[in-house]
Amino acid sequence: MDLIAVKQRFGIIGSSEAMDRALEIALRVAPTDLSVLVTGESGVGKEFFPQVIHAYSARKHNKYIAVNCGAIPEGTIDSELFGHEKGSFTGATESRKGYFEEADGGTIFLDEVAELPHSTQVRLLRVLQTGEFIRVGSSKTQKTNVRVVAATNINLQTAIKEGRFREDLYYRLNTVPIYVPALRERKEDIYTLFRKFASDVAIQYRMPPITLDAQARTMLENYYWRGNIRQLKNVAEQISAIEESRVITAEVLKKYLPDDGSQTTVPVYVGGQHAQSGDFERELLYKMLFDMRTEMSDIKGMLHELLSGRSTPEQAERIAGFLQAANIIPASQEQTQAPNYAESEEVTEPEKELTKEEVLRNAIVKALRKHNGRRKEAAKDLFISERTLYRKIKELGINEY
Repeated sequence: MDLIAVKQRFGIIGSSEAMDRALEIALRVAPTDLSVLVTGESGVGKEFFPQVIHAYSARKHNKYIAVNCGAIPEGTIDSELFGHEKGSFTGATESRKGYFEEADGGTIFLDEVAELPHSTQVRLLRVLQTGEFIRVGSSKTQKTNVRVVAATNINLQTAIKEGRFREDLYYRLNTVPIYVPALRERKEDIYTLFRKFASDVAIQYRMPPITLDAQARTMLENYYWRGNIRQLKNVAEQISAIEESRVITAEVLKKYLPDDGSQTTVPVYVGGQHAQSGDFERELLYKMLFDMRTEMSDIKGMLHELLSGRSTPEQAERIAGFLQAANIIPASQEQTQAPNYAESEEVTEPEKELTKEEVLRNAIVKALRKHNGRRKEAAKDLFISERTLYRKIKELGINEY
């Protein structure tokens, strides 16, 4: 089958050997009904593979349902997947079909499958073994004919050893494994992807696209890309929106790349599997520090323009508005131009030392405010699952954002 046609159909960009190999496996297994387990780091594009498998299978005219297992609360996930009967729990005012019943004859994609509770894992194993399930609150066994494709960025073998995932379920799901390479493993695709994202932004906002000079391109291709394609797209969009010059140098690009990509706390891959090298709190603390460094760099540049008097009145007003929004200078309804910092008194206040919990709380609140309380988008920004975010919100007592 023509891989180029498949890539064009699903918007998959790149020509690396590792990505082509993953696509070839997906296309070969598509005509069968075998279960598939897609593994890879967060942000590599695992969600494309179940779509490819479904589209080139005999089930393509039936339903395709994608379920984010990490986004459904533990108390309702059985009902969502397998349905429930009227009166089976508080709020069950009528009977409802679950995803496995709705997808009968089609394909169901279980993203973040490692987030499933143990009780749900048992139910899922039964569906995979016999095609049978029971609605919540019912004693009647029902049949379904569903093809299951699962995905995870967790090392399931480690999760099995820690008692968080059933070994028998792992082997049922992992009938055909597909490993999606991290962005750093397909360096030849990085610049192509960057140009695509920059072009998309330019078209959307009617501006000239940005380009990289030779040194910037080398830096881009040698960066570690912890957040993979999702992070690369974010960087391309930020630079396109913020930088006035359309030719980006290595010095400018460096401002948008946390650290130098060689930090030792990043997740590592061992034998094609994902091994976590730090807990959620540590990862979030690092992300906070990186975000702060980027913000401070931008703020320094703005202050330099104001103090040097190089900015126009319109630019000064815009910069002052940004600094007011960031609570760096006091807001004033009557203020129409930048304040004279040279004549103002320097006031030094003692810095308050934040606890780890306060730093974590601030990071979560900031992400939630950025996305107007939408937890799914906030979780993506923080590189965690929505369920982990929900748990941290409860632990830290975050009520308002």
